[in-house]
Amino acid sequence: MSYEPPTPPSSLPTDIVNALNESTPDRLRDVATYAEALAEHKEREARLEESTDQDGVEERPDDLPDDVPAKATITIKEINDNRYYYWQWRDGERIKSKYKGPVNPDE
Repeated sequence: MSYEPPTPPSSLPTDIVNALNESTPDRLRDVATYAEALAEHKEREARLEESTDQDGVEERPDDLPDDVPAKATITIKEINDNRYYYWQWRDGERIKSKYKGPVNPDE
């Protein structure tokens, strides 16, 4: 590892860079965890929004439960270091989820 501090991306606003530079290592790790989770959430929201904008009705997957709409997508959630598949879809202003199964059923 280098003894020089990392160079922040030029796209980051100065006030954010300054706040990060003044943070403790524990706070920085918390920020990194939150930022990653927030990025995944926003990407999932965009995918769900895009799927509701499509005109055609897609073919219903064979493993889709009866109470899950065909527009649902699969997402991965991590809970206590275990990863699980969930069906996820938008219902009005809410995001709904239904458990599908573990990511690695052999574990």
